[in-house]
Amino acid sequence: MEAVNLALALVKCGGRVGLIDADIYGPNVPIMLGMKTQLTTDGTKILPATKFGLQVISMGFLTGDDAPIIWRGPMLHGAIQQFFREVAWKDLDYLVVDMPPGTGDVALSLSQTVPVAGAVVVTTPQQVSLADSRRAVAMYKKLNIPTLGIIENMSHYVCPSCSHEADIFGHGGGEQMATDLGVPFIGRVPIYQPIREGGDSGVPLMIGEPESPAAKGFMAAAERLAAQISLASYNRPSLPPPPPGAIPLTVVR
Repeated sequence: MEAVNLALALVKCGGRVGLIDADIYGPNVPIMLGMKTQLTTDGTKILPATKFGLQVISMGFLTGDDAPIIWRGPMLHGAIQQFFREVAWKDLDYLVVDMPPGTGDVALSLSQTVPVAGAVVVTTPQQVSLADSRRAVAMYKKLNIPTLGIIENMSHYVCPSCSHEADIFGHGGGEQMATDLGVPFIGRVPIYQPIREGGDSGVPLMIGEPESPAAKGFMAAAERLAAQISLASYNRPSLPPPPPGAIPLTVVR
């Protein structure tokens, strides 16, 4: 859900954005975007689906709603390669890759397939989530993929009746982790029921409530992320970004 809203925020910043649902075993991006479509080809490559200004590819377009994907690592690696090399992405500025949780095969496949501009790590403030997020940052470091920023999701809850703020999952854990690791902290998003409702209904928060505080949190994170991507691209100008023009970046939960 974070990757979807972040990608839509980049669209609102004026970017031409593609979104790869790399959670092969749990491809839920079509549900979050309200998309039920059969992919077509131009004769040589797969044409991505489009919605809300996003170009989208997901294994969810290729399987039934309840069909499990029971694959070993090599098959997963092949699917990731196809999403990059056999899809007719058009004139992209950013190619967002929605990653599955954890530090597994998809990250390894991604690092072996394309030169990635960087990763965005999404965490919540409590220690259990922070421990997993630290491992994700360490994994990307070993794969020579810079962490462009950390987003703190569910950072606090604002009571709709009295506006009282409650730190249900703790306070400031993501920002402190970013400071400890020397990684940019690019934003926080509060607990907000319409984020979940938008993901279930197929109308993401950035479309349904673009002026809400949570949507503004995603927008601020997207603006800071775009700045970090510009710096990363300037510092690594020799990397040819595939597909042509696009800057691949990953969002890991």
